[in-house]
Amino acid sequence: MIGKLRGKIDAIGESFLIIDVGGVGYEVQASSRTLRHLKIGEEASLTIDTHVREDAIRLFGFSSEVERSWFRTLQNVQGVGSKVALGLLGTLSPQDLANAIALGDWASVEQAPGIGKKLAQRIVLELKDKAPALTAAGLTIPAGAGSAGSEPQGNAAAEAMSALCNLGYQPAQASAAIAVAAKELGEGADTAKLIRRGLKELAR
Repeated sequence: MIGKLRGKIDAIGESFLIIDVGGVGYEVQASSRTLRHLKIGEEASLTIDTHVREDAIRLFGFSSEVERSWFRTLQNVQGVGSKVALGLLGTLSPQDLANAIALGDWASVEQAPGIGKKLAQRIVLELKDKAPALTAAGLTIPAGAGSAGSEPQGNAAAEAMSALCNLGYQPAQASAAIAVAAKELGEGADTAKLIRRGLKELAR
């Protein structure tokens, strides 16, 4: 199975790209969000999900491991195939999707192509318990990603979620509370502020 490809982008289509790896061009399906960040002729590294069928082998490319995890998780929901999952990830970033699910905001999910009201509600309902783990994974920012002396918001949110879980709250509850806090306080909110606002939300 192919799990990762690194090479030069040869072509970019509406829903796919061709990446040249050592002289071999691989056609890779990708979300519009991923495609927007790629340029023909530039080097790129993509996390790959390989689907093998009797009549074809299809490659799906993602800019991060957490995006691939969401792609796989979304397809566990009845009515969501690879095309719909890619459409949703092209409409919402992994973090925006996690927040929408945590907040029960099916209307945001419905904005994606191929997703109606009922399917959007089903996605939010069925994934509300799985979203926290994926949210925490997506919030982890590599060391040095923020400016010197600053605390990356992603790390602050992940730490705040962890703190609420340590206090006895369920991951889904903690995720929803921190999503509300992060949305209200905005970028730059530190762990302590997120925890205080999260606890206030949980006390409602």
